[in-house]
Amino acid sequence: MTRGLSLWLDAVRVWVTIIVVISHVAYPRFTRGDYIWVRDLNFGSDAVIVFFVISGLVIAYAAQRDKSLATYSFNRLTRLLSVLLPALLLTFIFDQLGKSIGPDAYTTFYNPASLWELLVRGLIMSNEWGAFDRIRLGTNGPLWSLSYEAAYYVIFAAAFFLTGIRRVAVLALLVVLVGPRVLLLMPAWLLGVVVWNWVASGGVDRLSLGKARLFALGAPLFYVICQATDVPAALAAQTAQAFQPNHYRAVLGFSDEFVWNAMIGIMTAVHIMGMARVLQASKLESMRIRWWAGASFSIYVTHYPALHLIDAVFPQETLARDGLLLLGSIMVGLIFAAVFERRIAGLRHCLLGILDRVQIGSTARSAS
Repeated sequence: MTRGLSLWLDAVRVWVTIIVVISHVAYPRFTRGDYIWVRDLNFGSDAVIVFFVISGLVIAYAAQRDKSLATYSFNRLTRLLSVLLPALLLTFIFDQLGKSIGPDAYTTFYNPASLWELLVRGLIMSNEWGAFDRIRLGTNGPLWSLSYEAAYYVIFAAAFFLTGIRRVAVLALLVVLVGPRVLLLMPAWLLGVVVWNWVASGGVDRLSLGKARLFALGAPLFYVICQATDVPAALAAQTAQAFQPNHYRAVLGFSDEFVWNAMIGIMTAVHIMGMARVLQASKLESMRIRWWAGASFSIYVTHYPALHLIDAVFPQETLARDGLLLLGSIMVGLIFAAVFERRIAGLRHCLLGILDRVQIGSTARSAS
C-alpha cells in the first residue's frame, strides 16, 4: 500500500462520510424538504457502496498482512466492537433522553427496542441477516451497513484462511445465515478485493499513466452522466417490474438498488485503480486528512441518533438549526472518536497483554 493510495483512500472515506451525514440531514422531517434534491439523487446510499469497495480493498490487504485467522479475527473484532459497543449505548441514551424531551421526533424511523435487544442484535451485527427478523437499532438506522460488512468480513475470512471441506461447509452455513439480501451487495465489496489483488500483483506498474488518468477521471464523470440521465431510476423501475406483484423494496430492504450499486462498485474500483497509478510516486502526507479519517467510523455510527436528539431539543425549524443538525452531529462523532476510536491501539495492547497472561497461566497449570 503506497502512501499516495493510502492517503487518497482516507480522503475518499472522509468525503463519503460527510455525504452520508448531509444526506440524512436532508430528510424532510429534519429540514422541511429544503434539500430534498440530495435525497432524490440518493447520494447517501451511493456513498455507502463506495465504503464497501474501500472496505473490501482494505480487508484484503489486512488479511495478507495478518497472515493468520486468529490475528485477522482479533483485529477485525476489536476494530468493530470497540466502536460499536459504545455507539449502541450512546444510541440508547440519546433515544431515551430525546424521547423524554421531544417525543414527536421519535414517531417515525425509530424502533423502541430494549437495551438488551439493542446490544445483542447490534453486537452480533445481524440486524439485516436473512436468518433473523430485520430490526432497526433504536434510531440508528445506518447500522444496517455494519451487518452487511460483518457478513463480508466473515465470508472472506472463511474463503481466505480455510481449506478443503471445512471451507465449503463454513461458506455454505454463512450463505444460509446471511441470506440473499446481504449477498446482493457483496459484488461491490468483492471488487475492492479484486483491486487490492491487482495492486499487490503489480497491476499499477502495468497501467499506463494516460489510461490511469482516464480511469481516475472517467469513472466519476460516468457517474455524473448516469445521474443526469436517470439511470438509477430506470434500473429501479426494471427491478420493481421483475419483483411484481411483491413490492421490491419490501423484499430487498437496503439492497433494493443492487444493480445500480454494482455499477457504482465498478466505477469506484476503476477510479481507485487509476488513482493508484497517478499517485504511485506521491510522497504527499496530510495529517488533517488522516485525523478526519480516524473519526469517520465514529461519525457514521453516531450521527443519526445525534440528529434525532438535536431535533427533539430544538424543534423550531430554522436555517440555524439546519447548521446545528449538520455540525452538531459531526461534532458528536469527533468527540466520540477521541474517547473510543482513536484509542484502538491501546485497547489492543491491553487485550493482548491479558491474553498473554492467561496463556502463561494456562501453560503453568498444565506443566504442574
